[in-house]
Amino acid sequence: MKKHQMTPGRRALLRGAAVFGLAATAGCVGTERPGTPGPKATGGAAAGGPPAARALKPSAYRLQPMAGYGPPHAARALPRVRRAPILRIDGQDRSMVLTFDDGPDPRYTPGILRTLRRYDVRAMFFVCGERAVDNKDLLREMADEGHLIGNHTWSHPLLLRVNRSAMREEIERTCEVVDDAIGEPPAWFRAPYGAWNRNAFQLGADLGMEPLAWTVDTLDWTEPGTATIIRRVRNGAAPGVVVLSHDAGGDRSQSVDALRTYLPELIESGYRITVPSRHSM
Repeated sequence: MKKHQMTPGRRALLRGAAVFGLAATAGCVGTERPGTPGPKATGGAAAGGPPAARALKPSAYRLQPMAGYGPPHAARALPRVRRAPILRIDGQDRSMVLTFDDGPDPRYTPGILRTLRRYDVRAMFFVCGERAVDNKDLLREMADEGHLIGNHTWSHPLLLRVNRSAMREEIERTCEVVDDAIGEPPAWFRAPYGAWNRNAFQLGADLGMEPLAWTVDTLDWTEPGTATIIRRVRNGAAPGVVVLSHDAGGDRSQSVDALRTYLPELIESGYRITVPSRHSM
C-alpha cells in the first residue's frame, strides 16, 4: 500500500484523533478550566486586569472557606490606609453620631437599644469579640434595627503594646464573630483607648474597615453621674460631632439613664442622629 493510500478504517481513526486534539486544545487555551485560579481581587473574587502590585499577607479571616447556600459576599473595595482616625462626619446639616463601646452587655445594651428604638434613630456599637461571641442575639438585634456594628478588638488591649501578629488576631477574631452573627463583616474599626499606631491603621484597612475615633468623650466609664454625662453631651453637641459612650466594661446604668434624657433633647434641638457612610469618608 502506498503512503497516500489509506483504508477507510484508518482514515476514520485519524479523523477522530484530530477532532479530539482540537477539542483538547480549545479546552486549554480557549476558556479557563473550572477550578483553575486566575487573578483575584482583594477578598477572593475573580478580577480582570493585572494582579495587584503588592499581595496582602495571608489572612485567616479572608481565607476561610465559604459555606451555606446563599451567595458569597461581594468583594469590598479596601479603604486607603490613613495616618489619623476620622474624628467627625462631614455634612452641611445638623447631623451627629452616637457611638457605644466595649459591649455588648445583656445588662445595659438592651436598655440603650430600647431608647434608640423609641426615637427611631440609628447608632454605632463598637463591640469586643470576647463579649460578642456569647451575645450574638444582641448583635443581630442591632443589625436588624439598622445600627452599625464596628470592631473594637477581641479583648480590648492597648495596641501600642501588642505586636503585629497578636494585633491581627485580635482584630480578625472579632471580624469573624460579627460576620457569623449578622452575615457581613464590620466596616468600621476603633482602637481601644483611642491608641492608634501604624499597624492598627494598616490592618484595619486590610480588612476593609475605616478607623473612627470621636469628637465628644462623655467619660461615662468613670461613672461621673447621670447629670454630668448629660451635660457633657449638651455642651459638645454640634454638626458632625461623634459622641463616645459605653454599654459595657463596668456599671453602665448611668449611661443608659443619660441617653433617655439627652437623646430627645438633641432631636428637639434640630439634630439628626445618624450613622456615617464608609464610602463618603
